[in-house]
Amino acid sequence: MEIQSLGHVVVRVRDLDRAETFYRDTLGLPVCARYNKDGLNAVFFTLGDHHDFAICESADVNSEMSGLDHVAFKIGTRLSELVEAKRYLEDLGIKTDPVDHDVTKSLYLKDPDGNGIELYIDHSDAWKTDPSRLVSTLEPLEI
Repeated sequence: MEIQSLGHVVVRVRDLDRAETFYRDTLGLPVCARYNKDGLNAVFFTLGDHHDFAICESADVNSEMSGLDHVAFKIGTRLSELVEAKRYLEDLGIKTDPVDHDVTKSLYLKDPDGNGIELYIDHSDAWKTDPSRLVSTLEPLEI
């Protein structure tokens, strides 16, 4: 397994509207997609890739749970690379959660301190002509 690039960062926020206004209007990050389904509310921003930064509202908006959700690293473009990474991590005793995001296929895991990590492959460029594809799928991935 080889990390090719930093893909994106996702931050948990307590007030999605307030955070979106800050990142969009104050910092000037362009919104490329929104997701509101299955209890997950998120806004995705782009600087040219499918998404470079995202914010997601904590499930319990009254909690103090905000901050880093996960950091994503691109490991390739082929499903075989994701399968190899999964096998490698599981051989080390690291539990992974494979997820199909349509344009990307991902493995979610925790680092030794419990921080969220996503390892992904770019599976499709469909987001370039249809940005909604970025958030069209959030399903378990059988690999």
